[in-house]
Amino acid sequence: MLRVSRRFLLGQAGAMGLALASRRSFAGPAVNLPLPGGPDARPIATDFPEKGAMILQRSRPPLLETPFEVFDQGVFTPNDRFYVRWHWAVIPTEIDVASFRLTVRGQIATPLSLSLADLLAMPRVELAAVNQCSGNSRGLFQPRVPGGQWANGAMGNALWTGVRLKDVLDKAGVKPGAVQVRLKGLDEPVVDGAPDFMKSLDLDHARDSEVMIAFGMNGKQLPLLNGFPLRLVVPGWYATYWVKMLSDIEVLDRPDDNYWTKTAYRIPDTPGADMKPGQTGVATVPISRMVPRSFITNVKAGDTLHAGAANLLRGIALGGDTGVARVDVSGDGGKTWQPATLGADQGKYGFRAWQTVLTPPQPGACTLAVRCTNDAGVVQPTAPNWNPSGFMRNVIETTQVVAA
Repeated sequence: MLRVSRRFLLGQAGAMGLALASRRSFAGPAVNLPLPGGPDARPIATDFPEKGAMILQRSRPPLLETPFEVFDQGVFTPNDRFYVRWHWAVIPTEIDVASFRLTVRGQIATPLSLSLADLLAMPRVELAAVNQCSGNSRGLFQPRVPGGQWANGAMGNALWTGVRLKDVLDKAGVKPGAVQVRLKGLDEPVVDGAPDFMKSLDLDHARDSEVMIAFGMNGKQLPLLNGFPLRLVVPGWYATYWVKMLSDIEVLDRPDDNYWTKTAYRIPDTPGADMKPGQTGVATVPISRMVPRSFITNVKAGDTLHAGAANLLRGIALGGDTGVARVDVSGDGGKTWQPATLGADQGKYGFRAWQTVLTPPQPGACTLAVRCTNDAGVVQPTAPNWNPSGFMRNVIETTQVVAA
């Protein structure tokens, strides 16, 4: 049972208790995901704490996908529909906010043991940023690769509230010779000897004033499954670095060689993290920065548009590690393009809404396509990448519809 006091975070009195679902019988209705490798039918789960209806990819550890229609409801993803991805299945089900401490140690002048009250007393910052699993859309890779077979819903955008990691490091006093900052959460491996989940950032990145230790999400406290009471926010980088239930910060005087850096979460050191199936001897590097993506959210495959009439199309785009410069839409599979109108800019790391009007000239099949260009001039590619981990898909998305 999880017990958390809201007094510490958002000034609301009282406490609440939550239980992590651990059974596999919570599936009710199902949803069909258009995954080429199947299975198409996935159950909808509603029994996870602080979560609404979510696509169940795995129950232990929890892998919950946001139903795609949620992204048509606004640029900020509601907390109760925000996707969930854990690496290890042993997740604390009880948090005592009075005794919780964030430890800061290593190559520093003053080791720290910070309470939530200590952190809440520090200067606060807010930032809109997309949190996206490295393997978002992995289920669309062909040939199929192992891992969670996500469609496009392993992502979400939130307004995060917290303190700068830089301010915490400055409070501890980083010593000369420090090179990286390693971060660890409270989740634990199921079997003895398995490596604790840890990720590291170069010191300059950790101190860039954008990396945040968040305790708030869309104006509320973090949900348990999204990392309560603290999680790291690394704007513009894939979610593997966004350590949940953050409890330990270690400043290193050497490059980190733990399993999750040296072996896991690596991509081909090639343009677009692309390689050929079966190819060997490809050099790899740790995954890091996100790339631009865009989606149509109000029209799905098989829908009917009005031929010879104006049809409203809308959606979302993300620039990856920078802002969205433009979004273009096509009604003929990318042969011709027209610019879309961008919505309000909530910050360069968040979703950007877009909309346009498309008029199919005549009845028949239509292939809709949407393409994002970010502020660095990076454009979504026309062909999908492939790598054995199913990472970093950002091909131009197409939607097959009919004009009638």
